[in-house]
Amino acid sequence: MTEHQEETRAAYDGVVELYASMFAGRLETQPFSRNMIGTFAELVRGTGNPLAADVGCGPGHLTAMLRELGLDAFGLDLSSAMVDHARRTYPSLRFERARMETLPVEDGALGGVLAHYSVIHTPPGELPALLDEQVRVLAPGGLLLVSFFATDGPEPVRFDHKVTPAHSWPVERFAELLAEAGLTVVARLIHDPASERGFLDAHLLARLDR
Repeated sequence: MTEHQEETRAAYDGVVELYASMFAGRLETQPFSRNMIGTFAELVRGTGNPLAADVGCGPGHLTAMLRELGLDAFGLDLSSAMVDHARRTYPSLRFERARMETLPVEDGALGGVLAHYSVIHTPPGELPALLDEQVRVLAPGGLLLVSFFATDGPEPVRFDHKVTPAHSWPVERFAELLAEAGLTVVARLIHDPASERGFLDAHLLARLDR
């Protein structure tokens, strides 16, 4: 595990209860995110392969939402404390501790991957390898929905996230990284910030065509 991964793991281990209390019901006030996840789930169901990973699942609330939307979803997270919390809260669902760079999933097994603000802590130079790993586990026609903080500038911007340092991304540059990984962006949604940081919120939905 790299130094930044260890720092991220330790940071999230230390805020589990607070984080869960703040975010477990937050989509109720975020219609853009909620509807993008609904669209993602509908399209994944349409592939005929409902198996989906919530990568960076945190306290497990989105894994549960994907299940309610008809997917055979399971959650993966770097933080063992988050995984323990998710297992307690949703005992009928599957949660495992895992690094996003080495997912415990067979090649081409998944109809969908959800990465909801879970790649923001990855240093820009390491993001291509992380996206390659998400492509590895997708079946042909599978879908990735990735959400992140967007910036208007030409380069990623490091900022002090409330839990641990993170990066915001130019949307076009992130879309280029998805294309370089072999994905086709089929939808994008960019909307006004939901926090005092002032970044735009961005959601890119991409498909693996090969």
